[in-house]
Amino acid sequence: MKLPRVAIALGDPAGIGPEIALKAATDARLRRLCIPLLVGDWQAIQAQRVAGVNGPELAVIHAMAEIGNGPAGAVEFWDLGHFRDQPLVLGQVRPAHGRAAVDAAAAAIGAALAQRVDAVVAAPQTELAIKQAGIEFDGYPSFVARCTGTAPEDVFLMLCFERTRIVHTTLHLSLRRAIELITRERLGKVFRATLRALRQMGIARPRIAVSGLNPHAGENGLFGHEEQTLIGPAIETARRAGIDLEGPFGADTMFQRQGYDCFIVMYHDQGHIAAKLLANNRTAAVTIGTPVLFSSVAHGSALDIAGKNRADPGALIEAVERLVGTSGQAAS
Repeated sequence: MKLPRVAIALGDPAGIGPEIALKAATDARLRRLCIPLLVGDWQAIQAQRVAGVNGPELAVIHAMAEIGNGPAGAVEFWDLGHFRDQPLVLGQVRPAHGRAAVDAAAAAIGAALAQRVDAVVAAPQTELAIKQAGIEFDGYPSFVARCTGTAPEDVFLMLCFERTRIVHTTLHLSLRRAIELITRERLGKVFRATLRALRQMGIARPRIAVSGLNPHAGENGLFGHEEQTLIGPAIETARRAGIDLEGPFGADTMFQRQGYDCFIVMYHDQGHIAAKLLANNRTAAVTIGTPVLFSSVAHGSALDIAGKNRADPGALIEAVERLVGTSGQAAS
């Protein structure tokens, strides 16, 4: 069986991203799932070696065309060369660190678009460093949309942990704006994107639960009418098109329901609170709706422990597993 090739972008080179990438690339479970390709800066790897982080034998490449040509047994490392002429300082927020994180993710996405890799996983970035670099960035879903030429309104976030998957209809918006965006059209888009993503992950006939917007899913109009006028009709339309959806359910009890492959929520906190309570920092954040299978870890760059050989690669390994599945077969 041919294993998929997964590009792992190092994230903020001054944080724990390079450390957990090296540790993940050494992990036996990950190596059974995929062929890893590390993407970032060689100086970040050297800094981890100095800190005592062990890792696999690395074959350094310098261009996309070289992917897949390394020696047998070695893990390829695509060196983007950001820090050949400037310092890399672990644990600090600097514009160069932010630019390096974004460039590594963009290079990995480009390799996926060129079909040189099957999926992309990004180690954590530092958003302040990206802002200092003057780069537009409000999270990976919209960033992946720009890199792939996908309309931002067609891209959504799926949080994955253990056997639970949660898709957000809206994300980093004020609650007022999120409610304005919940329309039948947008609900149809999130239903279709979720179906495609679940099939890419190897679930042939997914069963999906959908939350309401209001407390108790509106309680038959007592606490709001969006369930009756928007969400319910959108579910019925999608069901007639062959998507196995049920709901709307109250978001406070929906996650206790058994037998669903995915839960769709209406806004950020409905999904993130449940994930952060249940997942213990092992959540994978999967961007769905674009041509590229893309995931990132849901924890931060932990600048305070960078270079101390204390970071756990578990969330990064989990992110890879969510994309390629336990069988090690690439979704396509």
